[in-house]
Amino acid sequence: MRIIHFDRLLVVLLSVMLCQTAYSQSLATGQEIQYNPITTAVPFLTITPDSRHGAMGDVGVATSPDANSQYWNPSKYAFVNDNFGFALSYTPWLRQLVNDINLAYLSGYYKLDRYQTIGASLRYFSMGDILLTDQNGTSLANVSPNEFAFDVSYSRKLSDYFSGGVAIRYIRSDLSGGIGPESYVPGHTFSTDVSFYYNKSFGKSNNDQSISAGINLSNIGGKISYDDGQNKEFLPANFRLGTTYCKEFDSFNSIAISFDINKLMVPTPRITSGNLNTTGGIVLPDNSTNMSVISSIFSSFTDAPGGMKEELQEINFSTGVEYWYNHQFAVRGGYFSESEFKGNRKFFSTGLGVKMNICSIDFSYLVPIHQNNPLANTIRFTLLFDVKSFNKSKR
Repeated sequence: MRIIHFDRLLVVLLSVMLCQTAYSQSLATGQEIQYNPITTAVPFLTITPDSRHGAMGDVGVATSPDANSQYWNPSKYAFVNDNFGFALSYTPWLRQLVNDINLAYLSGYYKLDRYQTIGASLRYFSMGDILLTDQNGTSLANVSPNEFAFDVSYSRKLSDYFSGGVAIRYIRSDLSGGIGPESYVPGHTFSTDVSFYYNKSFGKSNNDQSISAGINLSNIGGKISYDDGQNKEFLPANFRLGTTYCKEFDSFNSIAISFDINKLMVPTPRITSGNLNTTGGIVLPDNSTNMSVISSIFSSFTDAPGGMKEELQEINFSTGVEYWYNHQFAVRGGYFSESEFKGNRKFFSTGLGVKMNICSIDFSYLVPIHQNNPLANTIRFTLLFDVKSFNKSKR
């Protein structure tokens, strides 16, 4: 449990949110600021929730469909093989900083028929327990700031190789735990995802190869406020595009190689000279919170103060490899890269998967490139349940 003076609570929570969004080294020279990371409200929506894709460098928009497709690309559900499945994931978060922050994720799907599938997921992000005290050290209250998002999706095959999907999401963020001035209230809003997926098998021997591609525009919706609408913050509206190539060498060995690009569709902060405060810290100015969501999405591709060079720095790249032996044992690896001027998250990831009669168990581990990275040693655990396999095991 952390003990914090009440007037420092929001500062601490803001620091946690910034750690979720970006890990930036100070690259200031004199009065010239050389880095300009983008920050948003509810950044927990951008945390990879499951182990399989976390082990592959945070790729997932075009990988083969599974119960966790709700986060990466809901339209993939239209190509899922089983009629029903669900998964449960758990991620201890930022354990280099504190020991009681975690993300829990529950997702699943149900096929209505050969063309239509519905999905749903629940994300719960706990920021741990905080004991608030006044300036004299007197205990005021225990609070447990938390955030959650619940969404449902609908996907449909539009052809034998192409599908589309939409998702609707409710988001609630309680940063003060119900304690504080009356103007501090939990924020809540709605958002939507729009996605598409393409999958084509080919090859001379029983369709032993496939190529897939996917696109997902996620978290597009209203802004969120923590003071009854006086100030509103952007959601992490996100553009994700990727492709996957799969090859089956024989009945026992197969491999998939994936590549994703990722960009936030929110305004870039307007950095000007003289933004260094007297203590040497960096002040990030208001990033156009008065701009409408639609305007901000379109302008986000051209609004960087550094021009096209900075726009390209706002694109994250990730690549991953997944090897399966006998459709039962998986070995995964990946790499994620973010510009040093936009967050400097660069890490390798690895993981294992075991598929049994009733369920699959996945594990992933993150290895940062830079020392003292708060994401170091991040682990994830996922259980996936195949209801059809469960029914077969009872016969």
